This record gives sequence, C-alpha cells and structure tokens, in this order.
Amino acid sequence: MEISQYSVYLANLDPTIGHEIKKTRPCLVISPDEMNRNIKTVIIAPMTTKSHGFPTRIPLTFKNKKGWIVLDQIRSIDNTRIIRKLGTISDASISAVKRSVREMLVD
Repeated sequence: MEISQYSVYLANLDPTIGHEIKKTRPCLVISPDEMNRNIKTVIIAPMTTKSHGFPTRIPLTFKNKKGWIVLDQIRSIDNTRIIRKLGTISDASISAVKRSVREMLVD
C-alpha cells in the first residue's frame, strides 16, 4: 500500500502505556512521501472525536464527524499497523497542522 503525507489511515495503535491514545483509529500521516516510500515506519498524529481546544489539537470535520488531530501525540509506527486509507484532509487543515508543528518543533 502506498502511504501518502496528509492522508488519513486507519491504524492500530495498541499496545499503549499510560495516557497515550490507544485503539484502532484514524491517524494523519505527517511523514514526507519520500520517507514513507523508503523506510518501514511512518510518522502519524492520532485523531479523536473526544478532546478539547489546545494549540496542538487541530479541529476538523472528517467523514462528517467533528474531531481533532492530536499533534501532541505524534509518534512513529511500523507501517504494518496501517490497515487502510480513509481519505485526505482539507488544505486549510494541512496548513493548520504545518503551523502547529512548526510552532512546537521549530520556532
């Protein structure tokens, strides 16, 4: 399966420890396509429908459900955890993700 940056995939995140987001859930791939093609891990941000406003949590509507991209829980996962592609997010959501990641990790 070809895995693309800024696409949403269903991924199995278990097992987890403590407050890590768990279960099989939609996740946004944030690793670049070149990385996704050449190594066996991808960098993802889990998505959830239960959250609250916080600068590292990007609100969006995906598949007619209101939810959040949880950038404070970014992690690398083996690509065998990816089950299937669910879709892509809007350009506005991509911009918000980039802005938040830049603020968290670069600036």
